[in-house]
Amino acid sequence: MDKRAKAGKGASYFLALIWIAATTAPLILAVLSSFKDNAEIYLHPWQLPKSWDVSNYIRAIRDVGALQAIGNTLLVSFLTAGGVLLVALLASYPMSRKNLRWVRASYTLFVLAVMIPIHTTLIPISSLASTWKAKNQYWYLICVYIAFNMAQSIFLVSGSMNGISREIDDAAIIDGCGDFRLLFRILTPICKPILATEAIFAFVYAYGELIFSLTLISDSKMFTVSRAILSFYGDGDMALGPIFAFIVLSTIPSVLVYILFHNQIQKGVMNGAIKG
Repeated sequence: MDKRAKAGKGASYFLALIWIAATTAPLILAVLSSFKDNAEIYLHPWQLPKSWDVSNYIRAIRDVGALQAIGNTLLVSFLTAGGVLLVALLASYPMSRKNLRWVRASYTLFVLAVMIPIHTTLIPISSLASTWKAKNQYWYLICVYIAFNMAQSIFLVSGSMNGISREIDDAAIIDGCGDFRLLFRILTPICKPILATEAIFAFVYAYGELIFSLTLISDSKMFTVSRAILSFYGDGDMALGPIFAFIVLSTIPSVLVYILFHNQIQKGVMNGAIKG
């Protein structure tokens, strides 16, 4: 190996270490701070706590309902991810496998929808919620999340389906498969990487979204994580320890979900982008 190759490899390792440090530092700081009081957080943010006191976690669970908020958010996030996958499959199948006149126009509309700023729709969505008495209703919040994930999911899933040979369809039809069996028994297993990728995207979006949950949910028992953490803020002195404890607790589920499916992300995105 020549000097240039060694230098390039060394630079790559150095940049990778910088990236790892930059991405893990906030999490490490949050974990350390979750066991400290305000004085320790301000004066010695990177030092180990003097005592590993779990009182901050107790306050986060007792005063703000951290566990209930995490449970609410997991429910909304999983239902959103499932709804996005179902809609993406049902919409992508005719766009990819059927020769219909309206397919190209519909696909173009979905692609253009990616460019719409989501929060420009905040007022009409809130107005519809008031009209339909859908505030403090998870079904409406989930429908909003699904709607804003449709464009990306259809783009990726239809792109993945376009890369599947039509001979598979012909063979399945000869064996007696209808459209639904062809979609869910044949094409869906082949599209697993892109479906796992889109499920993670939808899950992460729903798990961390704030603006719509703040607008549509006002019942404290139904707060999601991003909404519940605002309960810490008030007019008096603010204890930072419980806030960091809440952040650590709320991060655990999303990290676990990502770890379980991270192997599918790169493969799924590349399939959807190249084949589309």
